[in-house]
Amino acid sequence: MRVIKKYFYIILFSTLLFSVDSISQNNKPSASSTTSTQDPNIEGLTIYPNPVNNGKIYITSKLGLEKKVEIFDVLGKKVFEAVVTTKEVNISALNTGVYIVKVKEGEASATRKLIIN
Repeated sequence: MRVIKKYFYIILFSTLLFSVDSISQNNKPSASSTTSTQDPNIEGLTIYPNPVNNGKIYITSKLGLEKKVEIFDVLGKKVFEAVVTTKEVNISALNTGVYIVKVKEGEASATRKLIIN
């Protein structure tokens, strides 16, 4: 009987300990709630084709406004920059590889991975 009582207290203490730990984790602010200065996303943004074979990409969005396009290599160096009013962007000067495309339309911005074959 004494052994059963001992195990009961161990299980009760363990349950209480894990309950307190999970409650404290749920009360921590998430990363998204702490970054209130984040830019809104571009609604309906599409960049195609990806991977690129012909030296041209097409960028469309729901609003269709003027877009600032910046392309960075994997080391973070800006290798291309343009402001476009049409959906076609000529990137034939870029070498084969993996890039990051940053598109800004009005106050909204978005980043995407781009592969050039």
